[in-house]
Amino acid sequence: MYLLQCLWLVRVQTLHASGTDSDQALRIYMGLQQWKGGAIAGTPESLRSEAATGVPSAARSGHLRVRDGYDQDRSPLYYLIAAAPFLVRPASWTASLPLWHLLAGAPYLFFGVMLGGSLWYVARRLYGNGGGYIALVLYCFSPAMIVSVSGAQSLGEMCGVWGAFGAIWTAIAVAHTLYAPREVVLWNWRRILLLGLSLALAAGNQFSLGVLAVVALLMMLWVAPVRKRAVFAIWGAACGVALTLLLTSYFFHPALFWQGMVHGRWLDFEPRALAASVAYRHNLQAIARGSPPLMLALPVALVAFVSWKRARYFGNVAPLAIAALLLVLAMAAPSFPGEGFQLAALVFLFVFVAGVFADLLETRHGMLVMAALCGLLIASALWNLMELARAARP
Repeated sequence: MYLLQCLWLVRVQTLHASGTDSDQALRIYMGLQQWKGGAIAGTPESLRSEAATGVPSAARSGHLRVRDGYDQDRSPLYYLIAAAPFLVRPASWTASLPLWHLLAGAPYLFFGVMLGGSLWYVARRLYGNGGGYIALVLYCFSPAMIVSVSGAQSLGEMCGVWGAFGAIWTAIAVAHTLYAPREVVLWNWRRILLLGLSLALAAGNQFSLGVLAVVALLMMLWVAPVRKRAVFAIWGAACGVALTLLLTSYFFHPALFWQGMVHGRWLDFEPRALAASVAYRHNLQAIARGSPPLMLALPVALVAFVSWKRARYFGNVAPLAIAALLLVLAMAAPSFPGEGFQLAALVFLFVFVAGVFADLLETRHGMLVMAALCGLLIASALWNLMELARAARP
């Protein structure tokens, strides 16, 4: 259902398209140039003017922050992923190409489906089938999750969001295995590679999401405080894998890689922004637009979490804490146009809400909770489908 909605929106955009989005075209152009042996994307040689490339410059709309010729927010991985589908016809990638919009959205459609599968897997492991289905329905009918993978105006953040989600829960899963009497690093090599891949996808698509590497370390220490040396060994190995993958995205140019890391904005934090009420309204509006049922479900979940001791355990505390941190980071970077923080926060809120309501379903009021929850989710799904149908009208 999720994929069908995304494909429908891609079709609508294809029918109504009046031109090519400059941000989307620019990242595809620079990625293709690198794939074909040209300049490394996001470096001085690639960030040329509109006259030189023939592509409208995103820097004029504020979606590309450049310092000394380097993209401050994203590594070449961001551009390579965007351009990968066009390698089948690298000589004719323009909007006149049949199915151009589908090719442009293909990587993000993949990441969107994979994120939904990861969300289902995590929620089901934590809360059982009930929690898994609640999280999955919230995700599949979330306007933000649909538009972010299929919208021409989106900034292509879904890869980073999937990486952020995977980094946190893979780190937690690895920490749980440390209680087994085995050689931790060698036995966990698959999870180390997965954690490293997740960190590379998160930081490679939005440098500031790299802060989740530190958060992942703190989560591991929280879960396995008695195996600190093993935690640091696994975390260090995963960070090494992530750095290697990022170096690969620079096509093994160590000088450019170093300059890219130096010029990257790894933490964009303005404390004064947290004192502005508009930042809180913006976040609230982002949640409302991104998932309307959360406006009812989230307050209920928060009240239950605060007032009910049974709901305050690690499986609920962790996603709520991560979501709160991401929302604070989003508010503290008011000038940054990236959607990564807010989208990732939404996914963690889906997990939190699913966990609390899965607990409520096991109480003596479970039937009442089930009826209210089903009504809310079905109404949300129907409203979402009606909006998609309305979007297809000329």
